[in-house]
Amino acid sequence: MTGAARLTAEQLQRLSAFVYRQTGMLFGETKRYYIERRLAERYTATGIGDFASYLGHLRSDATERETLVNAFTINETYFYREEHQLACLSRALLPALIATRRPGDKIRIWSLPCSTGEEAYSIAIWLLENWRLVDAYNIEIIGSDIDTRALEAAREGLYGERALSRLPPRLRDCYFEPVRRHRRRIIRDLRESVSFAPANLVDAASMAVHGVFDVIFCRNVLIYFDDESRLLAAGTLYDRLAPGGFLCLGHTESMSRISPRFEICRFEDATVFQRPADA
Repeated sequence: MTGAARLTAEQLQRLSAFVYRQTGMLFGETKRYYIERRLAERYTATGIGDFASYLGHLRSDATERETLVNAFTINETYFYREEHQLACLSRALLPALIATRRPGDKIRIWSLPCSTGEEAYSIAIWLLENWRLVDAYNIEIIGSDIDTRALEAAREGLYGERALSRLPPRLRDCYFEPVRRHRRRIIRDLRESVSFAPANLVDAASMAVHGVFDVIFCRNVLIYFDDESRLLAAGTLYDRLAPGGFLCLGHTESMSRISPRFEICRFEDATVFQRPADA
C-alpha cells in the first residue's frame, strides 16, 4: 500500500484515542493526513490492509504498539537548544544545589523527552565547558524518551549538520569526530558518560524506575497534551524531583498554569520551577 490509509471519522477517533492513552498526546481531525500516512506505513510493514484487522493486531502485539507509538512521536531538536536554560543550570541551579552537598556527591540530571540525544549531550558539553566544578561532583545525566528508535539513535550519537548548527566550530571539532560527509559522531567519552533509557510521562511506573533527580529538563512536550495529560505529567514530574529540585520547561510552557505544587524561581537567565525543599 502506498499513500495514505483513508479513515472514517469514527476510525480516526478510535486510533487517536489509542495513541492518546499510550502517550498523552492529542491527535484528531486536524492531523488527519499525518495520522493516515503513519497508518499506511504500518499497513505496509505488517501486511495488514484494513483498519479493523490492524487495530486487533495492535491490541495483541506489544511490539507493534511500541512501533506505532514511535511513528507518532515528534523528534525536533538540535544541540544547545534554548541555551539560556543551560546557562541557568551552571550559573544558578547547580550552585544552589551544591550549597547543601559535599564534593563527590551525586547530582542527577534528567532530559525527558530526550529525542535523539542532542539535549542530554548538550548538558554534558555545556557543563564541561562552563561549570568549573564539574569534576568535583558525580554528575549523572540520563536521557529518556517514549520513542525507542530515538533512544537507539541517541546511543549511536551520529548527527548531521542541522543538529550541530548552533554549536561553535571549536566545540564541534572538540566533541565530534567526522565519520562521513556531513555526519559526525559524538566522542566515545561523552557517549559513555550519558545513559539513555525509556520512560513515558503519563506512565508513573515507567518514570518511577529511574528514581529521583535534582534537575529535570522537560521541554516542548506538554504543548502536545490536553489539560488532563498535563496534570498527570505534572504529578509524575513532581514525584521524580528530589525536594528542592528544579524543573525546566520549554519557553512557551508554564507549570503554574497546570499545578500549584511547584514554586516559580526567576533567575537572570531563565524562569524555572522548583519542588519545595520541605515537600
